[in-house]
Amino acid sequence: MAERLQTVIGHVTGSRTIQFEPVSGLQTVGGGDLQLTYNKPRLSLEQRQFYEENGYLVIKKLVAQKDLDRYRERFEKICKKEVKVPQLLIMRDVSISKSEFVPGEQAVTKIQDFMNDEVLFDYCCLPQVVDYVECFTGPNVMAMHTMLINKPPDPAMEPVNRQNGCLVVLPGSHKGELLEHGYPEWEGGVNKMYHGIKNYDPSYPRVHLEMEAGDTVFFHPILIHGSGTNKTKGFRKSISCHYATGNMEYIDVEKDHVQSTIADEVLDLAVKRTGLDRDQIRFADIWKFRSRLVKGEDCST
Repeated sequence: MAERLQTVIGHVTGSRTIQFEPVSGLQTVGGGDLQLTYNKPRLSLEQRQFYEENGYLVIKKLVAQKDLDRYRERFEKICKKEVKVPQLLIMRDVSISKSEFVPGEQAVTKIQDFMNDEVLFDYCCLPQVVDYVECFTGPNVMAMHTMLINKPPDPAMEPVNRQNGCLVVLPGSHKGELLEHGYPEWEGGVNKMYHGIKNYDPSYPRVHLEMEAGDTVFFHPILIHGSGTNKTKGFRKSISCHYATGNMEYIDVEKDHVQSTIADEVLDLAVKRTGLDRDQIRFADIWKFRSRLVKGEDCST
């Protein structure tokens, strides 16, 4: 997206309605408290107010082109199998993966869990990015889930607009509940683990975030978001990291929880990749294994 969505603050909860504890450094403005950000110099009062109300914040030109070029080059090497990364998950496009004569980046729609690749993980640790992340997580910063998305029809992480499927957000939707996710019923099927939200109001006002290369969007963990069809001939690339505070607790998802279907799918995938029995793996342990400290201390339990 410009190409690198940055999803901030991973959050899993055991209740249907997410309850957030107010962060320290609150500042009372206009009769209300700002509870989703820390009062740090990096964010202006206006930026904090905007995030509080809308659930997202775009920072222009945060990442240099030279860094984007390095990440793009690394992605290409991974797709060509010139580089092998432990625990990396390569996801291929269900519509073209079997028809492409020579497997490569055209067949890859996403790579996940690149926390063990020092080149791509460098993105998660960029000082200018982490400076903003700390405004949401505090000084102890964990990277929870890392992705590089290659949206099929570009030579680089470049400008994104409505033609090539830019990010779409529903401002203010972060104030609601964590909604159930599932597979959309699309003709021709859908890629594995490409979930969509069920039962949301399609008439809810939305904003298309048209961005330039190096722009970064930080958004709330339950902000409703997605992207449209890429109507161009190129592949649109974006790099993403979910962050969380190091002072967190890993939990399991109960059977009837709104996210239990996804939890089961994650557990099934872990069984397939590790060869362990289902009763030997906990959902909480999977996320702890997929996390990596970015800054400060890992105080999680």
